[in-house]
Amino acid sequence: MTTPNGIDPSVPPSGTGCTGCTECDAAGGWWFHLRRCAQCGHVGCCDDSPAKHATAHARDTGHPVIQSFEPGENWFWDYDTSELYESGPELAPPVSHPLDQPTPGPAGRVPDNWAETLR
Repeated sequence: MTTPNGIDPSVPPSGTGCTGCTECDAAGGWWFHLRRCAQCGHVGCCDDSPAKHATAHARDTGHPVIQSFEPGENWFWDYDTSELYESGPELAPPVSHPLDQPTPGPAGRVPDNWAETLR
């Protein structure tokens, strides 16, 4: 059952999200950092990424809370309140993309001028 604050700790990352942004993977794109929907497990790219899929998912579904899907990070962001939470409940594993996956990623799809495209 989903908690009222939009977090369901029992839901694992969905689709290809265990390794990357679901929509970027489908389109052959790339991402800077990954974010996980704390309600349904959707993994999308951050707002510094070209496509901003995590925010689009929150807007389209009404799922307000994301967690970083980067190794070593466990912060949450609430889109409804624009609040950052340094920690929260432990979500179902995996809690980040694989350690051997580069950031930005995925390997082989990041343009050489990636830093310039994020400006």
